[in-house]
Amino acid sequence: MNKADVLIFDLGGVLIRLDYKRTTHAFEQLGIEQFEMLYNQAAQTDVFDRFETGKISSMQFINSLLSYLPEGTTANQVVHAWNAMILDVPKERIQLLNQLRHTHQVFLLSNTNDLHMPLVRREWAKVSSKPMEHFFEKMYLSYTLGMRKPEVNTFLHVCHENGIDPENALFIDDSIQHIEGARKAGLQVHHLLGFDQLDALFS
Repeated sequence: MNKADVLIFDLGGVLIRLDYKRTTHAFEQLGIEQFEMLYNQAAQTDVFDRFETGKISSMQFINSLLSYLPEGTTANQVVHAWNAMILDVPKERIQLLNQLRHTHQVFLLSNTNDLHMPLVRREWAKVSSKPMEHFFEKMYLSYTLGMRKPEVNTFLHVCHENGIDPENALFIDDSIQHIEGARKAGLQVHHLLGFDQLDALFS
C-alpha cells in the first residue's frame, strides 16, 4: 500500500459499532421469518437500495416493511427494529479522527438512510462535543448523494468533486463488495476484518 494523503472512511462497522443480527432478530420477533433473506451486510433487496439512495421516503420504507408484518404492527416498532443494529461510537475513534485530520484529508462515505443517521448522531454526541462534520472535509451519505457503494461512479464522484487522484486515496470499509468497487475505481483499499483492527492500521 502506497502512502495516501486522502483517507475515505466507511461509517458503520468502521467508526461506529454495528450488529446486523440485532435488527434481524428484532424483525423476526415482530413476525418476518428469515429477515436476512431481505437484508444483510453483503446483499439487500431493492427497497433497501432505494431507501439508501433517497428514492423513497422513510414512510414509504416503513410501509414496505409493514406489508411483511402481522396486522397491528406499528411504524414505531419497525423503526425500533431497523435501528437495533446501531450500537456505540468508541471515544478512541473520535481521537483517531481528530489526529488524522491534521495530517490527511479525511472524508466519510457511507451507505445510510434518514432513519439511522439521527441515532448515529446521538451516539456520536455521547463521546464528542463536536458534530460529525467537524472531523471530515466532507461527508457523503448515500441517501442525500443519490448514489451508493459499491458502484464505481460513487467513488469517482467523491474523487472528482474534490480533485482527488484515486491512486492517492485510501478507502477503508468492512464490506468486501464495497472494497471491490473502490478498487475498480482505482483507489487504494483496506478491508477491515474486525472493528478493533482500525487503530492498528495507523499505529
